[in-house]
Amino acid sequence: MKMSFRTVLLLIAVVLPSIAASKATGTMAGTATFRQMKERMDGNSLPLVNLTVELGAVSRERFVHGEIEIADYHGRLDGAKNYVKFSCLIRYRGRTAAGFEKKAFGVKLLDENGGDLDADLFGIRKENSWVLDALAIDRCRMRNRVCFDLWNELSRTPYDTNYEGRNGTRGLFVEVFINGTYQGLYCFSDKIDRKLLGLKKARLADGGGVAVRGVLYKGVNWNDHDDIYLLSYKDAPTDGTAWNSWELKYPEDYPSAETWQPLKDLIDFCSAKTGDDDFGGHWQDHFHMQNLLDYFVFTLALNVGDNAYKNTYLSLRDIGGDDRRFLITPWDMDQSFGSHWSGRYDETTATLSKYDGVAPFNRLFPNNIDGFRDEAARLWSQLNDNVLAPAHIFSLMESYARQLVASGAWQRERERWDGNPVTLKESPLDELEYVKDWYQRNYDALDAQFESVGIDDATVPQPSATVFTLGGQVATSTFRPGIYILNGRKRVVKE
Repeated sequence: MKMSFRTVLLLIAVVLPSIAASKATGTMAGTATFRQMKERMDGNSLPLVNLTVELGAVSRERFVHGEIEIADYHGRLDGAKNYVKFSCLIRYRGRTAAGFEKKAFGVKLLDENGGDLDADLFGIRKENSWVLDALAIDRCRMRNRVCFDLWNELSRTPYDTNYEGRNGTRGLFVEVFINGTYQGLYCFSDKIDRKLLGLKKARLADGGGVAVRGVLYKGVNWNDHDDIYLLSYKDAPTDGTAWNSWELKYPEDYPSAETWQPLKDLIDFCSAKTGDDDFGGHWQDHFHMQNLLDYFVFTLALNVGDNAYKNTYLSLRDIGGDDRRFLITPWDMDQSFGSHWSGRYDETTATLSKYDGVAPFNRLFPNNIDGFRDEAARLWSQLNDNVLAPAHIFSLMESYARQLVASGAWQRERERWDGNPVTLKESPLDELEYVKDWYQRNYDALDAQFESVGIDDATVPQPSATVFTLGGQVATSTFRPGIYILNGRKRVVKE
């Protein structure tokens, strides 16, 4: 295996001292306990998480009682503490992930009376429900985290929330123990939920019952591409949390025909039932244009493959409000940066026809409705020089890699999980050589495709695509709400 000069220097500066230290202190996976590693933490250490639970009783279907302990050398726990301990509920997470020996966990913090307990952990947010992502099929153990970091840089909710419009998770790497025994490298993060997205909470209705307001759906399988692609659906009961290829995430306690109706209405609109003229005139009543553009360009840039709309959330802030536009939020982006969901390498690069069979992109992009194709090209031109620039992404990945090496976590993870289910290289920096090569090739391929669209400058109108206001003035930005004339056609931007 050939290594770059830069990689060799990093190995000398970071890997060798970490290995020497771990051998001297007995912190390799086979010998270290939670207590031992907690006592030896230093400035390079990742936070440590210990779950105390009857592991044989844990399943995906139900939570079991346990305890969670967290140690953080940098004191970022619930009021600048270095150590916290909570009663909690624990279950396995994920469908495919549940089949691997290295399990992902969901954790709910409990107060002394068994109720929900919110705690501010690592400055992410004050919350009771947390995710421990096992990263089992990711050879570099960082794809999903990097994807969300980038998504959070470029996309925001189109309305104000208590979390600065964040439309994705925040998280950090930790080392996990089960009943004191080393389990491996995980990513600790919050969830996509009602509170994060600022959805209106269900409330008691006049005369009894529940008034449903905000709704949150998650695509969960590929059983029927037509319904997961928002093209059609089959008649199915609406009195449970599962409907066709979708799961009701909020309000999960009140599944009903009322809670599922907004999604049915959205699919009806996106389906062949709606003619092209009606679709073109009303699609912005159902979607936020900027959110669609963000999702389209972002998932192409990283070639996120196990989404649209599986592993994707659709939410509506208030089904009784004046604004009934859906918000898209991605999830579980392990299949990205040249990786398949199974963990094998996937050299495939993205094409602009990726969503030709997925609504509403199947009509918006090919037909350039309201200039959607042109705006996608403009957005790519804006982002490919900053958020999606190779240098920016590589710097983020290398920073994480150095963190994993300096802490000794990569060496412990490799000792514990190499080959189960994927091979782990001696250093994450070695694995990143493949990732960086793939991303550069995908970046170049997309750049050439977007250039052929015809608008490749984000600020200066091109002669063949000058955008005018109704008053006849050249518009400097078509991202602002208003009515414009583009290539002789009226274009309405609602946000």
